[in-house]
Amino acid sequence: MGSKQPGFQLLVILLIFWKSAGEESSYIIDNVGLTIQPRSTIERGTPVLIGCQVSVSHSNIPDLEHQFQIMKDEVLIYSFNTTNSTVMFELNPARAADSGSYECRVTVKDKSKVSFSERLDVTGLQTPSLSLNNSRPFENEEFEANCSAPGEKGLFIFRFYLRFRTGEPKTIKQLQTNGNSIKTTIKLRHIGDSYLSCNYEISLLSGNKHSNSSNETHVIVKVLNITPVVSVHPSALIFEEDVVEVFCRVVDGPDVEVFLTKDKIILKKVSGKMLEYKFTAKERDSGEYICKAEWGNVQKENYKTIKVKELFSKPKLILEPVDLFEGDRFKLTCNISIYVPERINSNILSYTFYKNNAEITTSNSYISMAHPNMNGNYTCKANASSLGKHFIKESQALVVKAKVPVSKPVLSIVGGTLLLGKPFQLLCQSERGTLPISYTLYGPEKLNESRDVRKPGDKAIFNCPAIFKSSDLSKFLCHARNHKNKVPMIGSGQLMLKSTNIIEPVSNPEMKVVPNEGEVSEGDSMSLVCSVQRGTFPISFTWFHTEIEDPVASVSTNKTEGSYRISNVKGEHGGRYYCVSTNQAKDNKQSNIVLVAVKMAGWKKGLIVVFCILILLPLLLVIACKAHLIQCRRRSTGRLSVKSASTKVERLSLTLAEVNEAANVTPGMMGKSVWSEQMSGSESDDQTSTVTQENPEPQYTQVQIKERDPSRGVPEVSDGVSVEYAQLNHDNDPSSDNCNQGNPSASANETMVVNTCVSDAPAEQEEGNCEATPDC
Repeated sequence: MGSKQPGFQLLVILLIFWKSAGEESSYIIDNVGLTIQPRSTIERGTPVLIGCQVSVSHSNIPDLEHQFQIMKDEVLIYSFNTTNSTVMFELNPARAADSGSYECRVTVKDKSKVSFSERLDVTGLQTPSLSLNNSRPFENEEFEANCSAPGEKGLFIFRFYLRFRTGEPKTIKQLQTNGNSIKTTIKLRHIGDSYLSCNYEISLLSGNKHSNSSNETHVIVKVLNITPVVSVHPSALIFEEDVVEVFCRVVDGPDVEVFLTKDKIILKKVSGKMLEYKFTAKERDSGEYICKAEWGNVQKENYKTIKVKELFSKPKLILEPVDLFEGDRFKLTCNISIYVPERINSNILSYTFYKNNAEITTSNSYISMAHPNMNGNYTCKANASSLGKHFIKESQALVVKAKVPVSKPVLSIVGGTLLLGKPFQLLCQSERGTLPISYTLYGPEKLNESRDVRKPGDKAIFNCPAIFKSSDLSKFLCHARNHKNKVPMIGSGQLMLKSTNIIEPVSNPEMKVVPNEGEVSEGDSMSLVCSVQRGTFPISFTWFHTEIEDPVASVSTNKTEGSYRISNVKGEHGGRYYCVSTNQAKDNKQSNIVLVAVKMAGWKKGLIVVFCILILLPLLLVIACKAHLIQCRRRSTGRLSVKSASTKVERLSLTLAEVNEAANVTPGMMGKSVWSEQMSGSESDDQTSTVTQENPEPQYTQVQIKERDPSRGVPEVSDGVSVEYAQLNHDNDPSSDNCNQGNPSASANETMVVNTCVSDAPAEQEEGNCEATPDC
């Protein structure tokens, strides 16, 4: 039993754990609150408690842990993890730097919530205190000042103020620090009583806060009597080679460091109160000597000016002539001035000339011919004696460099190419010659212009008007000079004729067609010839058709004309042509427009004639046959025959006008109109009517013969009546047999003839009255 009990307990524990694990735990942060005690606005030094409370609802979660974070102006200042629902954060004592907006964030597992923001204002700042390590400094002596506010915190800006007996405090220093105190050094120059004070300000998000001023500290600035006294011996006139002594002495005060300087160069330094400096006077020793006494960081100074008088001047080289050119004679003279003749004997002066530090002569002058080999740096030395002392003085170096005379200028076209008829630029340049060089260009049309070349790289370029003949280049002249007293060098433009690429633009081209001007037959060949009178070779000719955008041909040649040959000319080759000519001048010229008419080939014309004959021949045969038929019919009586198989046959011959008229009358009157008028009008077979007919073809109309009315005595016509067609003749001329060709306008005046022939014999034709229609 005892051995089974531990196993049973373990099983129970596992079952409980499994049950609890199977149940899903849940929680929610209800709210988070923040409190400031005792109140939100307090005086500095008051203890403040900032409390954060949280309320969490959960389901069976034991010992639920909360993370509290307290922030000031969104900056974390305190963090604590606990199972408690409340945390307190203490500010003791509260300072002005603690002013700001506070909020609390509580995090439970993966959920977080923030309280509302609460504002804390801490009023009042601590008054700072000022302390000095020396309240009785010497003038310009540095001492330390310490300003502190130990009860405050934050970002500080300290200011130090100085006030004299009368007047307002003035800021003498301003410093920034994160600490609540600062130490600095101060140096005062004003002798006497002064008052020092300080204050500070703290930088906050809501704005800077300023403190009250500290207590004023009385400072007495004492005089430091260390100003040195300077003396020079001899104190009267000082000449070259005299021995000079300079003394610097500090009368009162502690031991100091004494310095003697000239032109910011320390000549000597000693520790104590006395300095002595001795030297042999030279002309260069003239100047201001400064004596300085230094104690700590306090300095006092005094000065003395020394003037060393020269016995004679420093030599000076003189060049003649000043404007020296190669080939000219020049003279160098070494000159001095004697200031103290009683000490210097001019008879014992000696001179020495040097060129590039090499001795060339022992005279007071030097004469030579200007040449490149004579260029260099020249100096001279003067030697003299005075009171047993030897003096040597050297002049400053004089650079002698003879100028190079200008060479003969050369004229050239800028770019090397001249386009006749276009403005161009001329360059006038001399190969040799010292700058500045003055160039003057003369040319046609009274051209006169000048250019000065003063710097290397500059060029004398002249803008020239257009010329139209290459020979005009020889009329240009260029004068160059760099010496006003010398004749200018002259360059001629004659050489440009050989050295210049002269391009003459093409003249206006002329266009013509060869061999026939403007007319050519199909299959033949023709040439479009484009020619110019002048122009520099090569010349490009380009042919265009006015109906085609792109050129039809182009050629470049060394002749004044070019041709475009078209073999086997076709109809599409016809039209308007022109050509464009150009050369290196890039000045395109267009020719006249030529019209090319392409005629039909001869064999095509013959083929058309044969074809037309083959077409017209059958037509003429048809016309001839019809004409013969018409003549045959005209010979006939022109009657209309009506035959009946059982009764008499009536034959009618009507004109078209009468038929139309009969159609327009009443049926009762129709017989009368036709028969009566025709019977009276057809007594003679030879009578005809003159009719203007539009068509030479005979016209026919069908005439219906009704049965005879017994009451009127007209014979009846049986059903087997044979109907023939009446010929309508429209003759314009009674005597003409030309197939009745006439004027169609006469149709309105036609006279219709109707002939009637009635036969009792059905199979026989009555002789002499009706003729059979001839058959052609």
